[in-house]
Amino acid sequence: MKKFNFDYPVTEKIYKTVEKRELKLFIFESELKQQVDRPAILFFNGASFKKDPKSPVQFQHQANYFSSEGMVAICVDYRNGSDEGFLPTQAICDVKSAVRWIRRNASEWGVSPNKIVVCGSSAGAYIAVSSIMFDDLNDEQEYDNKRIKHVPDALVVFAGVMDGVDIMSRRYPELLDIAIDISPIHNIKKCLPQTLWLCGTSDLDYENNQEFIKLMKQEGNEIKLKTFKGMEHGFFNYGRHLNQYFHLTNYEIVKYLHEIKIIM
Repeated sequence: MKKFNFDYPVTEKIYKTVEKRELKLFIFESELKQQVDRPAILFFNGASFKKDPKSPVQFQHQANYFSSEGMVAICVDYRNGSDEGFLPTQAICDVKSAVRWIRRNASEWGVSPNKIVVCGSSAGAYIAVSSIMFDDLNDEQEYDNKRIKHVPDALVVFAGVMDGVDIMSRRYPELLDIAIDISPIHNIKKCLPQTLWLCGTSDLDYENNQEFIKLMKQEGNEIKLKTFKGMEHGFFNYGRHLNQYFHLTNYEIVKYLHEIKIIM
């Protein structure tokens, strides 16, 4: 059983069990415990396609910050490169299941089912976007769960590869036959909720992200791109750059969520 060491108090909830593997939500509850109709934000960490992946702990400091802003913040443990037989399609399904779980249990946590935000970084960004774009990917066993909407009300992206063909060519050649079908940049359409996209101009994925955003906006998707000059992949992580961009990106996300009335 995987153990994660958080620096803050969290509540563990199993949201899915797949082949004896328990997938968990680590919930940072706002101090405003009596409040109802709170927004929720679910974080999906990056570097999850590696054999030695990052863990949900990556976003714990952001989660703690957003819980202090009155949100129910959640770090999501989903299937990743450390799991035997892992494929990215599994992680895409896990994003959908996590969103469905919080909607299904919204009243218990004082959450508004119409104020669900998904935030993903790098590989977490790819699976977050893909979970919205590709309706046919689903491994929920219960019909009632499948009926619950899996698309969040807002999306926050920290740069990730949107070219599924590139991902599968480098890491998962067994999926090359369907790589185009699970590649966001090859399936441009209007489908995303209101989206804030954060990316450093020195990120290796910067040009790929720019192209994807341009094409998606042409199809009518509402995407706000915020760039950070000279910043690299993962520049926003806690502990980097004396936390300057950790604080700045938190500020930009809160400002955006106010603009779209997720946070009132």
